[in-house]
Amino acid sequence: MDRIWAPWREAYVTGAGKSRKKGCVFCRTLREGDTEGSLLVHQAPLSFVMMNRFPYNAGHVMVAPRRHVGSLARATEKELAEMMSLARRLESVMTKAYKPDGINVGMNLGKPAGAGIADHIHLHVLPRWTGDTNFMTVVGETRVIPEDPVKAGARLKSLLAR
Repeated sequence: MDRIWAPWREAYVTGAGKSRKKGCVFCRTLREGDTEGSLLVHQAPLSFVMMNRFPYNAGHVMVAPRRHVGSLARATEKELAEMMSLARRLESVMTKAYKPDGINVGMNLGKPAGAGIADHIHLHVLPRWTGDTNFMTVVGETRVIPEDPVKAGARLKSLLAR
């Protein structure tokens, strides 16, 4: 029998650590900066890119405004334009890094719409491959993610720096 071991998911599954780290994960990541083990991938004047700690797929990033803002209506045109510009750039970076068959770009606004962090808007960008929804996801309600988010961040950071 094969085993899938993903100890970095323990905090998500058990809820451990939620009470220790209060506040917005986006603001905290930006405040802590590019330190060892950081999920911060790229910073722009008005927005930034960070890895998703609990990714849907390898390479799953989020683009967020630097300013803590919870709705598209409250974001400025410049913030939104820069976020979309980064998403556009990520399309080519992910194509080089992962050679996906497609890329998902999406946003969930509000808890009922699926936003895990509803008070700081963010855009998900993730590579997809034909057939990447396999039996583990469908039957076992388990995702197999072959790459650690910190390692994925290092891969994408070098390509974004060019």
